[in-house]
Amino acid sequence: MATVDKLTILRDGALRVTGRLVDASNATLYATSTHNDDEMICIYKPIAGERPLWDFSDGSLAYREYAAYLISDRIGFNLVPLTILRDGPYGEGMVQEWITIDESIDLGVFFSTDHPSLRLMALFDAIVNNTDRKIGHLLPLTKEVVYGCDHGVTFHVEDKLRTVLWQWAEDPFNQQELEILRKAEELLAGELGALLEPLLTQEEIAATQHRVSRLISEGAFPLPNPNWPAVPWPAF
Repeated sequence: MATVDKLTILRDGALRVTGRLVDASNATLYATSTHNDDEMICIYKPIAGERPLWDFSDGSLAYREYAAYLISDRIGFNLVPLTILRDGPYGEGMVQEWITIDESIDLGVFFSTDHPSLRLMALFDAIVNNTDRKIGHLLPLTKEVVYGCDHGVTFHVEDKLRTVLWQWAEDPFNQQELEILRKAEELLAGELGALLEPLLTQEEIAATQHRVSRLISEGAFPLPNPNWPAVPWPAF
């Protein structure tokens, strides 16, 4: 396709809403971004369509989605589709590349397997404190290449990890995972931490840094918080 890169199309293209994902709790719009002769399918979540939550500040979910993308991109997880913040037909919001999944993969079976791509997702979720990793938020291109979506309820200062990916709880980190965590610790103390400042509160950034340091110190995947539901509802 590309005479220009995906970021240019997503950021600078004319954004046109063509549908809505009706099962989503917040306004989640199916859209296309067109830049000259290049078109890209995307998801647009306007801040104006965010439903207030008791434990997250109003109007913050789009920023958390973008923060999760930055964590994924800068640390090298490559688990979150290309995501930006931009203006659109219903105001500022999160815009994310649409991922067409391999529908031959049965997510109801795949999510519970001991697959490296899912284990990497579980590590990512532990860092961003994801409180809503549903089965349907897994987007497999193949079993080896899996993206994740819907990261609006992340980065809370309290331990609110809630996920369907608990199969590695208490498993020791391997060397690659420890290297990822050390890289995360270094970047969060520097350039990545600075990039997160317009998106999260100082307390949330500090809590993310503390989570990473704690994971390194404990050397293993976390256990569920006994004071918080371990699995989102509905799980799919």
